[in-house]
Amino acid sequence: MNTIVYHPDYYRIIERVSNGWLFKKGELFHTTLPFAVDMSDFELLYGISKQQVAVELRKINGGKAGYYLAELRNKKYYYCGTEPVGVKSKLLDLGIGREDPTIVIN
Repeated sequence: MNTIVYHPDYYRIIERVSNGWLFKKGELFHTTLPFAVDMSDFELLYGISKQQVAVELRKINGGKAGYYLAELRNKKYYYCGTEPVGVKSKLLDLGIGREDPTIVIN
């Protein structure tokens, strides 16, 4: 099952599986940057490596399998549960997004 989640570029979704950490590749649909940037280059963008992110994620839930959310600007990390929908719920808890993004609020 695919779950579509819209989030700011400084948030990254990571899944813990038995053999490591899967950093989910997102699709950038809007940028205000006047030049192309490799959005997977955490060190360039946020001053942290993927290895450092993995270390921090292990600290919050002992590396338990499931989905995690990394807020790279402020170095905050969250466990979201074992289902992808948990990521969307956590983002909503953080004030990002809305229940049904197809509903337009005027």
